Formats: sequence, structure tokens, C-alpha cells
Amino acid sequence: MASLCLILQRIHEAGPDLMRGAGHEVRLAGSLERAALLAEIAGARAVLTRDALVDAALMDAAPGLRVIGVHGTGVDNVDLAAATARGIPVVNTPGANARSVAEHALALVFHLAKQIGPGERAVRTGDASFKYRSALTELEGATFGVVGFGAIGRETARLARALGMEPLVWTRRAHDPAVAAAGLAHEPDLGRLLARADIVSLHLPGGPQTRHLIGRAEIARMKPTAFLVNTARGAVIDEEALAEALRGKRIGGAGLDVFAQEPLPLSSPLVGHENVVLTPHVAGSTEAALRRTATALARQVVEVLDGRRPDHLVNTDVAPRLWPEGAS
Repeated sequence: MASLCLILQRIHEAGPDLMRGAGHEVRLAGSLERAALLAEIAGARAVLTRDALVDAALMDAAPGLRVIGVHGTGVDNVDLAAATARGIPVVNTPGANARSVAEHALALVFHLAKQIGPGERAVRTGDASFKYRSALTELEGATFGVVGFGAIGRETARLARALGMEPLVWTRRAHDPAVAAAGLAHEPDLGRLLARADIVSLHLPGGPQTRHLIGRAEIARMKPTAFLVNTARGAVIDEEALAEALRGKRIGGAGLDVFAQEPLPLSSPLVGHENVVLTPHVAGSTEAALRRTATALARQVVEVLDGRRPDHLVNTDVAPRLWPEGAS
């Protein structure tokens, strides 16, 4: 039976094409304005979102909703408890954009270490003295702190090691066999990792457990020359504390692709510092990653609509109700 699949924010056309090919109707939401969206979602059996909020009210406005798809890994924009209570599976696409995000994390590191932005501005403004006053950093042998070791953290660590850096990994598990399997050093104490690392790269999901994981006390543990990079979720860092540290040059710099509020307000204290690089949550937005992510998401949405259990079910508590034979 054909189902309406409502896409809240545009995704690569490979995803809609796959859903249409499976016989479903696909529509891009006309507006994310609340009243309009509550009306438009009414007939949807599938909702696909990037970072737009999907809460209980939206779910209740679509009584036939059978699946919520999240384009990417983080699902903090979906009310998982509400979805589970209503028996609605939530699917995501872990790993689909891992390579692109890992590359972006390293691009931010290179931008900071080689002072690409200030150097580029020096050329454009005729500042010949930049060459003699700049302090550039060689990365070979640097301790590369990886905070979080999911698909993106693993790929970032792999690329950092390939460049001659020495990854040091912290996860929320005291003993993580995935780190050992990758042949990397594991540091179970976050404070010690922060004190040892020349670069700290964050790869954690959002949510209450990770909110402001990197705050004033944690930033104070970092080396005065260290770089902090975040391609995960903005709220993992206390942005006020980071802005203070950047202003006081208490760390070497920061590279940020994500923020607590997006788009980042121009009034943010993070704007205006020369020792910070800011990009607008585009780490996973390469052509290749967008195609992979949209395709992986659409495939899982179709699986659920066809009555099959998807590969990446986030709220596994719904499984016994929907797929009792394979709910383990």
C-alpha cells in the first residue's frame, strides 16, 4: 500500500527516488512553521527529519504515523519516549557520513594548526609581517584526543593515525574493547586525556548525559596550546566557558561545526575570535555523504512500511510489539 512519506528538510534526491520506486508518495514539507506543519503531517505514515524537532504533538497530529527517520546519527531532536510509548519506530543512519565528518574534523585541525584563516587574510590585506610573527604547528607526533568512539570517532582516529598523530581515546566505558580492537590507547579518565592531548576532538551524541561535558573545569585541564574540535553536538561544550578561554588565550584555539543554537547568532561570544574556526554544521554535507545518508534512511523507512525490522532501530523497546519473532 502506498504511504505518504513527509520529508521535513530537504535531503539528497536519491532518498526520495528510492521511496517513490517502492511505490510510496513523497512530499517535502511546505513549511516548518508549527501550525502549518501540524496540518500537513496529518496524513503521513513516515516522517523524515534532519534536525527539525519531532515531538509528541507532531506524532499525535499524524495518527497513522508508522516510522520516524533521522538523517544522521544524533536523535536528540526526536522525543524518543513519546515515540516508544506510541509504538513508533525511530531509525537513523550511523556511519553513513562518518568519512565526511572525520575529514571535516581534521580540516578544522589543519586550519588551526597552520593558521589558514589568518594567513589568508594577511595575503588579502598585504600584511607581510604575518609570516614572521605566526606560530604554526606541526602535527606529526601530536597526541590526538578522541572523545567518543562511535563510527565517526573511529574514522577520525584512523585518519589522525595515518597522518602520524597518536590517538588517545576516551569513552564512557571504563574498558572499551572497540578501542583495543582498533589497536589504540584508551584513557578511562577524561581529565587525564584533556591534560595530555594536543588536540581534543569530540564525537559524542547529544542529550542530558553529555550536556556541557566540556565545561570550565575541563577546559582548564587542557594545554594552553591545545586545540578543541567539535563536530558532534553543540551542547557538549559550555560555549560561554569556551568563549572565555578563547578570549583569555587559555587554549590554542577551537574548531566548531556545531553549536547549542543553530544557526549560530551573530551575537554569540564565539564570533570575532581569531583563534576559532566556525562552520555551519556542514561536516556531513558532502555530496557522497548526503547520498549515502539519504539512501540508507529511505531504505529503512521502506523496510518499516513493508513490515520488516530495519537495520538501525533506535528505540528497540518497540521491537517486541512490531516484530515479535525477531525482537531479540
